[in-house]
Amino acid sequence: MEHKRDSSVVSITGKGQEVQRQLCTFWVANQLYGIDVTQVQEVVKHLPMSRIPLALDYVRGLINLRGQVATAIGLREMFAIRGETPSESMNVILKHEGALIALQVDEIGDVMEVERREIENIPATIPVSIRSYMSGVFQLKDSLLCVIDLSKLFKNVSEAV
Repeated sequence: MEHKRDSSVVSITGKGQEVQRQLCTFWVANQLYGIDVTQVQEVVKHLPMSRIPLALDYVRGLINLRGQVATAIGLREMFAIRGETPSESMNVILKHEGALIALQVDEIGDVMEVERREIENIPATIPVSIRSYMSGVFQLKDSLLCVIDLSKLFKNVSEAV
């Protein structure tokens, strides 16, 4: 899956302290999403996974990450997006309250700096299955960057595991 990247949006400068927010971006089903880069431990390629019987659809399994166990979460399933996850999906590894979470995404984007004041409210046209995990959107030249609220995502994941 090839996405056009507009390098002019990778770094959007602002003045003063705490006006910028760095986001690790990734693609799921041709939509660009971003999460706070400070929450990302690392990004790794597709890894073998052990399935968890009777787990919710979006809990795809467990991954052995250099001796540590990470719970793999399929964002396509969590967001109720139809279509197959690419066989070579990527994993965005997050650490939350001592637990490792691997968000399975289609493709990794760039780290983007956006001004906090330019993050807008979530449009009502975004499906509630995605909107319920978002904190806002940032307008790019030709599309929207959907900003994920990790506290909402972690809350749902911790209830499922």
